[in-house]
Amino acid sequence: MLTYYFDLALRSCRRSKVLTALVVVLMGCGVATCMVTYAVFRATSADPIPWKSSQLFVPQVDNFGPTNNNQGEPSDLLSYTDATTLLHAHQAKRQALLYAVKLAVVPGDPQRQPFSQPGDAVTSDFFALFDVPFRYGSGWGVADDDQGAAVVVINGKLNQQLFGGSNSVGREISLDTHLYRIVGVLDDWQPRPRIFDHASAWDAFGKPVQIFIPFRRAIDLQQAPAGNVICGARKDDPSVPDWASFLHSECTWVAAWVELPTRADAAGYLGYLHNYAAEQQRIGRFDWPVNVRLRSLRRWMEVERVVPKASTLSLLVALSFLVICLVNVVGLMLARFMRRAPEIGVRRALGASRGAIYRQFLVEAAAIGLAGGTLGLLLTAAGMAGIGLVFEPQIAALAQLDMSLVVSTVLLAVATTLIAALYPTWRAAQVQPAWQLKSNG
Repeated sequence: MLTYYFDLALRSCRRSKVLTALVVVLMGCGVATCMVTYAVFRATSADPIPWKSSQLFVPQVDNFGPTNNNQGEPSDLLSYTDATTLLHAHQAKRQALLYAVKLAVVPGDPQRQPFSQPGDAVTSDFFALFDVPFRYGSGWGVADDDQGAAVVVINGKLNQQLFGGSNSVGREISLDTHLYRIVGVLDDWQPRPRIFDHASAWDAFGKPVQIFIPFRRAIDLQQAPAGNVICGARKDDPSVPDWASFLHSECTWVAAWVELPTRADAAGYLGYLHNYAAEQQRIGRFDWPVNVRLRSLRRWMEVERVVPKASTLSLLVALSFLVICLVNVVGLMLARFMRRAPEIGVRRALGASRGAIYRQFLVEAAAIGLAGGTLGLLLTAAGMAGIGLVFEPQIAALAQLDMSLVVSTVLLAVATTLIAALYPTWRAAQVQPAWQLKSNG
């Protein structure tokens, strides 16, 4: 029967070419607009490490006080004092500290000019905590952290630029005139959004960091932070004329992450944060109520508003446009179906049930939706090609027309057309055979 209904649908479309074309165009435009904006929204709101994000948390400790913090919110970053104390307490399975640095790379070839590259100073757990993949070698160990060893991890792009992509583990690289031994080369690792690097003046969708050096090494070399540094929130902030004063000040500039596999671990760590802040209160460093946070990666993305407002707003506008298209499709489908009232009356008089009428017209709606989905797919591909005209290039580059988007586009077109056809189909099924036969008699 499905083949029979599909044949009837094709015949009906040939008889009502204009109405059919209008429905197909409306559905194609509505679905394409919706899917292009959805592709951007999906890319910008994606979980950068979905298999592990529920175990990754950001600890926050308020060291500014209620009159100087952000409406009760602790700073996104930690002071050096708080960060290193949490690190040495070893209260989590893994814990990582990091801050952004700027390094001058001096190529081995004297014919090539030095160039600047963004980097991160991180502790050794960083690579395992974020499941960073390596093409060659690995990260450094805890002993290298403690000693501030001159070791470095570089990404594949920089390795290609300096060593032609070969295994460079064990070779040396000059950074700010200091020699570093390469211990690892990253594989293709470009988490989007780059949520872990909120210590930088960060662009969550910017270019990936190319150099990682030990946190202790950067501190020993007095490597100034290249990212956010907040020092002025407290009125009694000490001056920071030198590096030692800066480290012991209340300036916040270090990002911290902890890995807590279970809810019990997370609850225990939050309790530790409360106790730590209470201890700082007891010794007179804090003179305000305990104010700490422990947020999961997904919750952190929400708080930081990682998803650009433009992508969210565009998705809402596109959904509204799709609804408008659906309303118009309902009217067009109703006109299509009710024009065939005499045909429906004859079929009912010959014994066709209302269920058969439902099935016939819903199959016809699905066929039209499939055509609309095909057009929508073509328009979506065209929209993806020109998406850089609307969104910033680094965001536009994230949106991809993959197989899941192709399938979703077609399914959305078919599903929405079926929804739009429900009322017209119900009206068609209510046609009384006697009235139609009498009016045509």
